[in-house]
Amino acid sequence: MTLHKPKILVTRRLPASIEARMATLFETDVNEGDVALTSEDILAGLAGKDVLVSTITDRIDADLIRRLPPSVRLIAQFGNGVDNIDLEAAWAAGLTVTNTPSVLTEDTADMATALMLSLPRRLVEGTQMLLRDRQWAGWSPTSMLGHRLRGKALGIVGMGRIGTAVAQRARAFGLNIHYFSRQQRPLAVETPLGATYWDDLDAMLGEVDIVSLHTPLTRDTHHILSAERLDRMKPGSYVVNVSRPELLDETALIERLESGRLAGAALDVFENRPDINPRLLALAEANRVVLTAHMASATLEARVEMGEAVIVNIRAFMDGHQPPHRLLPDRPLPRTARA
Repeated sequence: MTLHKPKILVTRRLPASIEARMATLFETDVNEGDVALTSEDILAGLAGKDVLVSTITDRIDADLIRRLPPSVRLIAQFGNGVDNIDLEAAWAAGLTVTNTPSVLTEDTADMATALMLSLPRRLVEGTQMLLRDRQWAGWSPTSMLGHRLRGKALGIVGMGRIGTAVAQRARAFGLNIHYFSRQQRPLAVETPLGATYWDDLDAMLGEVDIVSLHTPLTRDTHHILSAERLDRMKPGSYVVNVSRPELLDETALIERLESGRLAGAALDVFENRPDINPRLLALAEANRVVLTAHMASATLEARVEMGEAVIVNIRAFMDGHQPPHRLLPDRPLPRTARA
């Protein structure tokens, strides 16, 4: 068990209750400016520290890992996604990496469902029309016609915790559930949802009206919704992505929206963050796309639970135990000892 308070660097501001708890348990240095730190800023802030508490905005690549002070032994990511961290380089350097899974499931599923509703029912467009025009001609039988959700087919790519939670919500709206995943889910999961499993993603894409992405980002899932697969989708169908931007070929999606082949898309993540493709913004202004500011997990409850998970991981590690949310690379390299 550690005899001193662990010294940690927190790269972004966290909920006040979490920062206060960290300050009690650890010697905590928080990035008060709450803007993404450069690699040099991170390295300078880690001098004499034991733990780096990172977020998705921090690029923890092999070069930064190689230059980390020898005192740093743990990277405790505040978040579920860790594609900003070179896990193989961290493993090879003898570092432990953790994340905060599970706590985002319900909030992310809520957002995905809300975006599914917003597309065919033109919710954002209707709001913008009232705000922009400041006048309303009133109800008309042919005004703001959208499309009914009930009876449509939803194709979920990745039926893990979040994908399953999305399916449960979508089923309540009368959507027919289809899914592609690495493994078929048990009947105890499939039967209540009336879910149909596809072992061929290409085949599923041609049969559904909405595609929602919920698979982790790996070498195999990068651009899993590629230009070729977008062409396999039904004309007039929709794409929803609240997961990782790299799962989707954004340029190819834009082209198919501009041509009218696809009816619309709802995106909470973008390939060129924080700069959004101007063509995507133009599509949003034309009400062909709904864009949200990476908000899928943005609830106070989720952020507090994420912070608590970070604290648990740090305390377990510093007390000599394996953290509950330890991550391992897909292809581990030989490890080197750290001082």
